[in-house]
Amino acid sequence: MENFQTEEQQVEAIKSFWSKNGNSVIAGLIIGFSGFIGFNYYQDNKLASEVAVSESYMNLQEKSEADPAAYTAEAEEFIKAHGQSSFASFTALSLAKDAVIQQDWAKAEAQLKVAIEKAPDEGVKAIAALRLARIQMQTEQLDAALATLSQPLPSSFLASIEVTKGDAYLLQGKNELARVAYQTAIDNKGLETHPNLQMKLDDLAEASTVLK
Repeated sequence: MENFQTEEQQVEAIKSFWSKNGNSVIAGLIIGFSGFIGFNYYQDNKLASEVAVSESYMNLQEKSEADPAAYTAEAEEFIKAHGQSSFASFTALSLAKDAVIQQDWAKAEAQLKVAIEKAPDEGVKAIAALRLARIQMQTEQLDAALATLSQPLPSSFLASIEVTKGDAYLLQGKNELARVAYQTAIDNKGLETHPNLQMKLDDLAEASTVLK
């Protein structure tokens, strides 16, 4: 799989996959269950329902740039109506991004919690969790941010998780814990995606020397 450099690129890649292949994946799952319950029932009901949700999501995304105000209201309704769909998480991520632009931290936090709850896979869950932790740090909820990052998340996100933990520890004045977190990030190829990570670690070392 291609190595993406930003969370936004990762989200767009996953969204693109579901947009292009979602119906095929759904159909495959349905066929897998057909031996137990009967293909015809699912073909006529479940598949048709999921395809309709997919099309609704596509139409909603087209509106996001053309009419942002209408998009926000309809996106919230979409999540309520299709909370069990994989597209609910993507929609919540989009609403959270808009809330951050408007510096509406409470709304961003709420939408990111929805994105985590309804994430279609562990990768989307990790991205939403990292963003939630940063929002919680922005609003000085440092213990909450560390708790968010302590939930089970994919090892491929370890470097980003440890960098964010380090930032939270630093804000708490826990320099040694911050140093350990930054070093763990470096040991897990964190410098590839966080080029200022070594500087953070060096600053901690310099501060420790001055205190001595």
